[in-house]
Amino acid sequence: MTAAVTTADALPDGPADLRLVVADMDGTLLDEHGRVPDGLWPLLDRMRERGVVFVPASGRQYATLLRDVAHAAEGMPIIAENGSYVVRDGVELSSDILGADFVRSVVLALRALAEAGADLGVVVCGKRSAYIERTDRPFLDEAERYYAALQPVADLLAIGDDVLKIAVYDFGNAERDTAPHLARFHDGTHRVVVSGPHWIDLMSASADKGAAVRRLQAELGITAAQTAVFGDYLNDLEMLDAADLSFAMADAHPEVLRRARYRAPSHRDHGVVTVLEHLLRPDSTAL
Repeated sequence: MTAAVTTADALPDGPADLRLVVADMDGTLLDEHGRVPDGLWPLLDRMRERGVVFVPASGRQYATLLRDVAHAAEGMPIIAENGSYVVRDGVELSSDILGADFVRSVVLALRALAEAGADLGVVVCGKRSAYIERTDRPFLDEAERYYAALQPVADLLAIGDDVLKIAVYDFGNAERDTAPHLARFHDGTHRVVVSGPHWIDLMSASADKGAAVRRLQAELGITAAQTAVFGDYLNDLEMLDAADLSFAMADAHPEVLRRARYRAPSHRDHGVVTVLEHLLRPDSTAL
């Protein structure tokens, strides 16, 4: 049985003039096993035929996202590292690089937290690879899920790569336990975002998924009214604001449920695929 789609607002009358679809990955597009649903691939063919651009948007790195959509990636823009790196067909469209002084301050602060007993791991996310100092198997199991290009190093402050983001994995509760210690880094030039129950991202204040979506809309000549966006967690809030057709997954964070105009079934029920099947049919208002 297909899961129901519910709405907070009624869709406009007539078929949706859909031109851009942007989907978060974990907790949104990917199923409970972390895989792209099989039902997405034929929908991508239909979208290409109709001139609809599909974009994965994630805190994951570019190499991981490219692997996830490899056989359909040609011509597909990819929003990686929570909007700080946007690439299409191997060509960089935009990036937001962190300064060396900021990276140093954050890494030293996180090292101090770990020395004080916090059970956390740090990933410094560069354009070429992601880098880690902690290499025990429990942390590697988590980091390897999201970073296809992952390199252990002796010193995170000596990697020689452009740094896009610093990601922190908290083995407890990221929002409750680690985020308050990083609040001082959330200022006019940088952002601290809880991107999952265990993950926190630190990046440039100008980098978020919403800014990346708006840049793509401007480049492609696509409006918010022609854009559908799907998300489930706090790092998706800004991109929900960039689309008139903004969908929160059924089991999304409460703030995401408040911000989105519409509800999609859970990722466990392949909610993104379910909604797109509705939006792409002639009587697309039957949500």
